[in-house]
Amino acid sequence: MIPIYSQKNRIKLVVVIIALIIGAATITYTNILVSKLSEREQELVQLYAKGLRYMINAPSDDNIVFIEEEILSSNTTVPVILTDENENILDSKNINIPENISDKPNKINEYLQGEIVKMKEQHEPIVVPWAEGSVNYVFYKDSELLSQLRYYPYVQLIVISCFALVAYFAFSYSRRAEQNRVWVGLAKETAHQLGTPLSSLMAWYEYIKANPKFENEPILEELGKDVRRLEIITERFSNIGSVPTLRDENILQVTQNAINYLQNRISRKVAFTVESTFSPDITAKVNVSLYDWVIENICKNAVDAMEGRGSINIQLVLLGKGSIAVDITDTGKGIPKSKVDSVFLPGFTTKRRGWGLGLALAKRIIDNYHEGRLYVKWSEVGKGTTFRIVLNR
Repeated sequence: MIPIYSQKNRIKLVVVIIALIIGAATITYTNILVSKLSEREQELVQLYAKGLRYMINAPSDDNIVFIEEEILSSNTTVPVILTDENENILDSKNINIPENISDKPNKINEYLQGEIVKMKEQHEPIVVPWAEGSVNYVFYKDSELLSQLRYYPYVQLIVISCFALVAYFAFSYSRRAEQNRVWVGLAKETAHQLGTPLSSLMAWYEYIKANPKFENEPILEELGKDVRRLEIITERFSNIGSVPTLRDENILQVTQNAINYLQNRISRKVAFTVESTFSPDITAKVNVSLYDWVIENICKNAVDAMEGRGSINIQLVLLGKGSIAVDITDTGKGIPKSKVDSVFLPGFTTKRRGWGLGLALAKRIIDNYHEGRLYVKWSEVGKGTTFRIVLNR
């Protein structure tokens, strides 16, 4: 059974893929524009170089004036530096000289030499034949507009990504809030519905208990345990949505009590063992009724995985940084690696009849209410599974 949340995750994945395609198309198109603009700037610099070359051999002063005004002065965007054959700077154009060195010729020359190094990294210099067989070089680099255009799509993608992340987290938060309201509403309604028959059962139990005919009857004691269990279950549902009270409890004793109750109500072909690697008086901060619920859900899932035959070992381990681990290991079918991340999703179940809520509730109780962790520590198909509960001391 595939939970609806998995379908929503697939929709999110499709949206992300579409966004990536749009981003890739934007970058590609912008790169095409950049390439065309770069070619035009290169042609402009080539024209600038040809104008210089023509000025040397111009037949009249009128032509020189025309060349200077219409061609050389028309370049107002592309940074250009003219040097002799030894790369001594003769002229520069469209270079932004820092104000702090604008009145220092030596510093200006040093700055322009640094610009030449940058220009060499971008473009090969244009050779301009000069007088008496010498040559000059025209160095140039991309205009400020072209440089900005190169980075524009990436800036655009970053902005879009930021908005997308904000929208994603807002959607996720809204979805979790909606889920919480559904969980709380369902739990409160369940507790309310259980209240009336439970009150009746308690009254009947007290009536039967007072009857001498049932004195010393073992069944009466078991009935009393089940009535008290129903009270605990009602309390559990009432606690969902409220901030539970956590107390320092003897975690070994609490765990053993939960197992003792389960052991008498499931298949006798399932063997339980509870072990501890620390002294029996170690405590952890838990809400007993909710913690029992977690143990019950995990163990019942384990019994189903073993088809009512096998063993369940509970081992308590003292971890560093003031925490305790409760490892619950079964000898069941195990969980395929592809499904390990899905076992805690509401609605996920491998059983023909099941709501897929037990492990989802257990994780919510540990992660949210106890500020601990519940996860699959180990699982191997055909060998079994270990769930680990991490609690704070």
